[in-house]
Amino acid sequence: EFGDVLFALVNLSRFLKLNPEDALRRTIRKFRTRFQKVEQELKSRGKSPEDSNLKEMDEIWNLIKKNE
Repeated sequence: EFGDVLFALVNLSRFLKLNPEDALRRTIRKFRTRFQKVEQELKSRGKSPEDSNLKEMDEIWNLIKKNE
C-alpha cells in the first residue's frame, strides 16, 4: 500500500536524524519557487500554464533546476 511506503519513509527520515515534516516543508517551498519561475518564463513567452504543454513546462523546469 502507498500508506506503507509513506510510513517507511517517515521512519527512514527519523533514522537519518531528519525531521520528516521539516523536510516536506522544504521540498514544498522549493517546488512552489520553481513553479513560480516556470510561470514567469511562460509569461515572458506570452503563455500561461494552460496555454503550454507538459513537455515545454518540463523543459523549463529542468533548466531552472539546473541553474539553481
